[in-house]
Amino acid sequence: MRILLVNGNTTTTMTETLASTAREAAAPGTEVAGVTATVGAAIVSHRAEEAIAGHAILKAIADHEEPFDGVLIGVSTDPALGAARALLPVPVVGMTEAALFSACMLGGRFGLVTFSLASAPGYREAVERYGLAGRLAGLRTIDIPLAEAYAKREKLEDAIVEVAEALIERDGAEVLILAGAAAAGLPPLLQPHVPVPLLDGIVCGVRMTEAMIRLGAPKPTRGSYSPPAENRYTGLDEPTVRLLRRWAGTPEGN
Repeated sequence: MRILLVNGNTTTTMTETLASTAREAAAPGTEVAGVTATVGAAIVSHRAEEAIAGHAILKAIADHEEPFDGVLIGVSTDPALGAARALLPVPVVGMTEAALFSACMLGGRFGLVTFSLASAPGYREAVERYGLAGRLAGLRTIDIPLAEAYAKREKLEDAIVEVAEALIERDGAEVLILAGAAAAGLPPLLQPHVPVPLLDGIVCGVRMTEAMIRLGAPKPTRGSYSPPAENRYTGLDEPTVRLLRRWAGTPEGN
């Protein structure tokens, strides 16, 4: 099977890290193709940047013409997840979504480790959006600029272990999630120092995407996740318009 991993950040080195982490976690025979957003923030960390990333993710999917069996959104709080899921005939999974639901199957209450004060409210809202507010033990933030957190992994690792201890001992977390793309690949390095499961959204995401592909559920033909009705679009590039119309079976003209 082929999985398209879409990095909604514009940093290509991050895409390489995400794709490498996904490939290591994937089952034999699964191919992971990483693509990078061409517009938006280098590292998404603000509400406005998430909104831009949503458009960039749809554009990246539209620009990728090779066939794929599933899509994994590899950025922050899963921008454009619902839109991509409604547009595509294949499973679409968000890295944060996958980590949250995986945590629920490993323990009672989970804790979130985030890496920016500006992004923390977005993660709380994501937990609520997925209906899991009652399972959240706590959310603690390591207030390191995301670019620095991504570049200086040793400093980040020490801070994560310290915050993890507080989430476990003070907040009662039984599973921990390292939130965001900047943490990809870190859990295996830190797990020996943390006494509860430590989850990586990319690892959870690629395995959840594989499972959804194997499930083989049909594409909805009714409701909000069915293809959009015929419409007119202004100011969008041609690949994005084709994406909007391809699965709806609408004509190519404006």
